[in-house]
Amino acid sequence: MLKDRDDLKASLLFLSSSAGVYLFLNAKQEVLYVGKARNLKKRVNSYFRGRKNSRVASLMRYVVAIETISTETENQALLLESNLIKQMKPHYNILLRDDKSYPYIALSVQQSYPRLSFYRGTRIKENRYFGPFPSVAAVRETVNLLQKLFKIRSCEDSFFRNRSRPCLQYQIKRCTGPCVGLITPEDYNRDVERTILFLDGKNQAIITSLAEQMEDAANQFDYESAAYLRDQISFLREIQQKQVISVGQGELDIFSCAHHVGLYVFYVMQVRDGRLLGGKAYFPEVPITLTDAEVLSAFISQFYLQAESQHTVPVEIVVEKRLKDKIWLINALTERAQHSVKISDKVMGKRREWLALASENARQALDAHARNGQIFYTQLENLQTALQLASLPQRLECFDSSHSQGEATVASCVVFDQRGPRKRDYRRFNIEGTIPGDDYAAIKQALRRHYRNAKMHQEMLPDVLFIDGGKGQLKQAEQVLEELQITGVVLVAVAKGPGRKPGLEKLFLSQKRSPIHLTVDAPALHLIQQIRDEAHRFAIAGHRGRRAKRRQTSLLEKIPGIGKQRRRELLRQFGGLQGLQSASPGDIEKVPGISKTLAKRVYFSLKG
Repeated sequence: MLKDRDDLKASLLFLSSSAGVYLFLNAKQEVLYVGKARNLKKRVNSYFRGRKNSRVASLMRYVVAIETISTETENQALLLESNLIKQMKPHYNILLRDDKSYPYIALSVQQSYPRLSFYRGTRIKENRYFGPFPSVAAVRETVNLLQKLFKIRSCEDSFFRNRSRPCLQYQIKRCTGPCVGLITPEDYNRDVERTILFLDGKNQAIITSLAEQMEDAANQFDYESAAYLRDQISFLREIQQKQVISVGQGELDIFSCAHHVGLYVFYVMQVRDGRLLGGKAYFPEVPITLTDAEVLSAFISQFYLQAESQHTVPVEIVVEKRLKDKIWLINALTERAQHSVKISDKVMGKRREWLALASENARQALDAHARNGQIFYTQLENLQTALQLASLPQRLECFDSSHSQGEATVASCVVFDQRGPRKRDYRRFNIEGTIPGDDYAAIKQALRRHYRNAKMHQEMLPDVLFIDGGKGQLKQAEQVLEELQITGVVLVAVAKGPGRKPGLEKLFLSQKRSPIHLTVDAPALHLIQQIRDEAHRFAIAGHRGRRAKRRQTSLLEKIPGIGKQRRRELLRQFGGLQGLQSASPGDIEKVPGISKTLAKRVYFSLKG
């Protein structure tokens, strides 16, 4: 190892002095840490000079190789660092476990009567999107407000096309009834344009337009329309008064951080166009001890700069503490957003009130998380006692399977650690080559595939392995672990009680003849139920997805002589594929266009 360390130090002489990113690797060539630098040579050399704090010393014990990537600019280095952290998830970096998608407001602008709706997912060209919003509640509140103001429809297109009379939304004055032609496309699209102006924060432009229209209506003695427009203007002015703030256009994000014994929570509040949209708590993994300013800087960098980030960069970011590399971060965010960005750590007035509110929400989120963590810890302690384990379990895994009468069987594996569900380690297995409906074979195949791979890649094994089922499933698990020479894992089969009622479960353990019964209020039983239910949910979701995909390509399409017309007639005659699979060759032959030979071909193809 000393020779390796000397070789490592010698290689530092040849590092570039440009900006870039450096990666520290261990003996398995796994990336331990990704960092950015204005000068790669100076930054990497600093790890080998002088006294090191505990976090750096802990990291450097495992570093045996260094890789560097030079970039043209410092900003490129910051962007590359964020993306590499997202991709590689190094153990010694802060990891932001972000949502897959965020809620938006979608407007189907290419339709004659555009629809306003909540949206989450991949954006498509046919819609215009506003957001992202910090929460579903913020989206729904805004949509509700827009329906009161401009009465844009929110109904599904299928519902809209099949109306013969106005729905309840029209009756409660939340829609103008475009489905039955009670408003012209021109008038409706004028409301759509105002909706867009509102979402873009141009309230004054809307008020000016409405005032002109109100005056025209009054001049033409259309006092009913004029009164309606007057009420709209009044409502908009009321909203404006609630949004009056002292921060220009009022486009900012507020970040607050709270932590306790290694657990960090960030609370992010969004203000757009002077309106507080709400906030959201994030719980990143912070595996090493950093200062609050360093943690906050790393979190903000990942929050906005990762390639897949859907967060728009606001004009201003408000934080509690002065950030490390503040100027560098501002430059990178400005380049990403294509507008100037300000990071404020000393604020007054309304911004200070919002920062205090974010801080309070962060503390509350931390307390709630800690309480849940304490409950979970108590459950683990109770489980240790119930199963007579030598120490508190560090990792729990549970397997289950799901199918519909043997079709599209999927097995699942869910993982819990001492913090709760560890979703990044969840796995699904499409079961092939077994008799349909054979739960024993399905579980055995999933276990064999999962633990063979875990052993091959030296991955962590569970302290306790739960199997949803009884003695039969337990036997399959025992055989697999014996076959793979895996020891030290406590096997538990969770059998449902009479009537499948919760609280009556039986726990079958290896080497024990009689099952264990836990009381209904036992914390250990509640934990087992939670893990089993999560495995069941994950398996069902996978099965439904696989079944839907399989049914998109009918089994009949693969049978020679069965074209589109005959396929449609067979499914119509038997009410679907399941009914056809239960039919005899004689029954199939009775379908118009199906010969005796073809009926047998269909029968044996479906049975095979």
